[in-house]
Amino acid sequence: MKIYIKNIVCPRCVNAVEQIFHNIGTRPVYVHLGEVLLQESLSSEQLQSLNTLLKQLGFELLNDSLKQQIDRIKSIIISHIHYKEDEKFIFSEVLADELHKDYSVLSKLFSETEGITIEQYVILQKIEKVKELLAYNQMNLNEISYKLNYSSVAHLSAQFKKVTGLTPTQFKAQGIHLRKFLNEV
Repeated sequence: MKIYIKNIVCPRCVNAVEQIFHNIGTRPVYVHLGEVLLQESLSSEQLQSLNTLLKQLGFELLNDSLKQQIDRIKSIIISHIHYKEDEKFIFSEVLADELHKDYSVLSKLFSETEGITIEQYVILQKIEKVKELLAYNQMNLNEISYKLNYSSVAHLSAQFKKVTGLTPTQFKAQGIHLRKFLNEV
């Protein structure tokens, strides 16, 4: 049985969801960004408990296939930008491969549902990653630009300013309080 859950966006989220399943008396085969695979079906009592416990921690069961598809798109993008170190990829290819659908179909679905394009969502996630790296002084702008596959520091800086209203230097001077949770981007 496969269950789809909104807002599983990081390894800590995976651990929290695994713990919730343990609390309702079952052990998932795997918990991944946005989905959980179980060997057996849940009872109605377990499903109700699961829903309650998930909501308490900011997660949500996804019963609608459209919502599931959108959440999978977001989870794949978040995973690749925030957790796949030093990999270069083309999101249209990654999404089409992982979801086994033509990218144009996914793009249209995402735009109609979310009100922004997949490309805009990728940019927003990249900017959040830039904010993280700047806030923790982990890399300079040249390194960040290369890591996130920007063509140049100028391109990164222009995109950063367009999204945040600040240059990367201005952001760094203001501090960490301007970051967003990944599921709120």
